[in-house]
This record gives sequence, structure tokens and C-alpha cells, in this order.
Amino acid sequence: MTARPIKNSIFKGAVIVFSLIAITPILLIIYELVRKGYKQINISFFTEVAPSTWDAMMANNNGELIPGGILNGITGTLLMVFVASIIAIPIGLITGIYLYENAGKRYANVIRSISDILQGSPSIVIGIIGYFWVVKYITNGFSALAGSVALAIMMLPLIIRSTEETLKMIPQTIKEAGLALGVPYHKIIMRVLIPTSFSGLVTGILLALSRVIGETAPLLITALGSPMVNFNLDKPASAVPLLIWEFYNDPNMVNLIWSSSLFLVVFILTMNLISKKIAPKKN
Repeated sequence: MTARPIKNSIFKGAVIVFSLIAITPILLIIYELVRKGYKQINISFFTEVAPSTWDAMMANNNGELIPGGILNGITGTLLMVFVASIIAIPIGLITGIYLYENAGKRYANVIRSISDILQGSPSIVIGIIGYFWVVKYITNGFSALAGSVALAIMMLPLIIRSTEETLKMIPQTIKEAGLALGVPYHKIIMRVLIPTSFSGLVTGILLALSRVIGETAPLLITALGSPMVNFNLDKPASAVPLLIWEFYNDPNMVNLIWSSSLFLVVFILTMNLISKKIAPKKN
């Protein structure tokens, strides 16, 4: 028996050491983002569009902060994510409910398999789908709508599976009680199942949103980007990830890369923390 506490201590120490090794790169990345990115965070960063190469070069030569900000990226991200949510959330919730109610049927299994395949598809492939569906045949050019469709396709499998898994956690007796009272089946879904699992559904939606907000590849061939603030769905629009890519290709914009990345990481981290806060309240 004396060997067991020693083995437990060794195993516990090994777990702690390997856990620290696993999180060290993440902590270093966050430290580097904060150290290099906070300098450009000011009012102009949120209220002005991205500067030109000439303005950035002159500011760097004079040792000044780069003028301008990422307003066009923030507005474009919010616009495309909003439109994508309007498309993906209703379809995802309805499909997830269908899979829950028809768990053993062949058609439900086919939909579930397609959802799993779609979830594992590379984001650039989703962008190509948006390009051929919307860019070529609907808007006849790069547009915020095409970017929204690509993001919606990426959100769908996450919302579908999270909805199905959340509904599975509801006790069957709750639905049976509604049926015993003679409540129509559609009202049981709308007034019993969905309200009961509301926090779990919101958690799945927030996780899907946090997944697509940082995507760049599908937007490169759908939304393309814009130097101005644009709320027109059939015109090109920018996004924060697109701006980071543009800044990366311009050596004069290096400081804005760190600031934009810091903003994006904090924004996504906030959404994940909100989803974690809501998750324990499920059911």
C-alpha cells in the first residue's frame, strides 16, 4: 500500500507538467499579442477605416502610431455574421429538432452524416461553394451576401449537432407529460422542448458564431474585402480576418496586424466565455 500514494503523486505531477507544457504556447501567444498589439488600440482604431500604405509608411518613418483603424472590418464582420445567423440559426434548429425526433430513421441518418462531413470540410472548400452559388450566379461579383452564405454553411453543422445533443438531454417524461395533457405535438416542441433547452441551444449558437468570426479563407473568394464601410449586401465587404491578411502583405502595416489580432482574439474569447457561462444552466 505504501507504493500507491507514491504512484499517485508521480502521476499527478506528470499531469500538471504536461498540462503546463500544453498551455505554455497559448500563454506565449497571448502575451505576444498584448505586448505588441495594445499600442494601436485607441478610439481611432474603432472609428476609422484602414489606412493607406502611404499613411502607414509616413507614420512609421516619423515614429508615430499608424493612423486609422479597422472600422470597415468590424462593420463587415458584424454584417456578414448577422446575415449568416439569419440563414443558419432557423435551418440549424429545425434540422436538429428533426434529427432528434427521427433518430433511427434512414433519412435522418443521411442528414446526420452529411452534417458531419460538412463540419469536417476545409473552410476554403466552403468558400468555393459560396463562390459558385452566389458570386457567379446571384450577385455576379464578390459580395457580403456571398460571404454570409459561406459562413452560414460553416455554422449549420455545429448548430444542428448541438441542437440534437441538447434535446437528447431533456428527460423523456417532460414530453410525455405534454402528450398526456393532449397538447398538440408542435406546441410541445415550441413551448416545452425549446424553452427547456434554451440555454443549451444558445450555447451551441454562440460556439458556431465564435467559430466563423475568425475565418479568412472562405471570405477571400466570396466577400473579397473593401477599403470603405459597406452595408450593401451585393457589394464587396471587408472583415477583421481579411484586414489582418491585407496587413500581413504590407510591411508598413505590421503594427496593425498585432492590434487587429488582439481585438479578434479578445472578441472570440469573450463569446466563448459567455457560452461557458450559459452552458452549466442547461436543463
